[in-house]
Amino acid sequence: MEGKVVIITGASSGIGRALAVKYAKAGSKLVLAARRIERLHEFEEEFPQAEILSVKADVSKEEDCKVLLEKTVERFGKVDILINNAGISMRALFSEVDLSVLKKVMDINFWGTVYCSKYALPHLVKTKGSLVGVISIAGFVGLPARTGYASSKFAVRGFLDTVRIENLKNGLHVLVAAPGFTASEVREAALNSEGKAQGESPRDEGKMMSAEECATHIYKAVKKRKRTLILTFTEGKLTVFLSKFIPKFLDKMVYNHMAKEPDSPF
Repeated sequence: MEGKVVIITGASSGIGRALAVKYAKAGSKLVLAARRIERLHEFEEEFPQAEILSVKADVSKEEDCKVLLEKTVERFGKVDILINNAGISMRALFSEVDLSVLKKVMDINFWGTVYCSKYALPHLVKTKGSLVGVISIAGFVGLPARTGYASSKFAVRGFLDTVRIENLKNGLHVLVAAPGFTASEVREAALNSEGKAQGESPRDEGKMMSAEECATHIYKAVKKRKRTLILTFTEGKLTVFLSKFIPKFLDKMVYNHMAKEPDSPF
């Protein structure tokens, strides 16, 4: 990965920041994008030896994504890897949620991936690079009280799978990475039924995979040019397996599991 030009969206915290650390230590040239530009500047100070371009960007805005790619090519001349990591979650029953919440989640999670991928694609094809989408197990199995989140992740998976097939003859590598529950700020920032941040995670973060461990798996999957990465056995691989063969049973399991969350809407 030394010398590779790597764009990471949502790089100010969680998995995105952990990925930035991995690539910085590997000698990659980093382009970090996030709305909280001050955090990206703090990262630059932490890794003064790394070549880093920090860009303030809201991926839900097409123009921001276009400018992100323009600045990358202007600075480094190419793009080797795009990791679409920026995302937001929500937690509310569909019967109670304001539809604006679903739109906001879809704008960031799905359209953010589409916009960045659209403007990065010609550069990635030129370098036979990697296009990565960080989804979730919710991109394989519907999670109750997360209609907007699950819908966006299903959509990203379908989008990237299709882009992969369209570019089979172009040497483009497309990875769909699906972490299980990972300790990060995403649950604290998850939107409630009114579109406000819930402010506190409903799950025990200490029992989850760390963002650093998750980033290590994604980093290795990119190097090996894997097609799909499903993390954790019980909440990941087993869940996807059961969804294919005994979906009705899995529905009950998922419902009961999510109903045990503190302040569950069920």
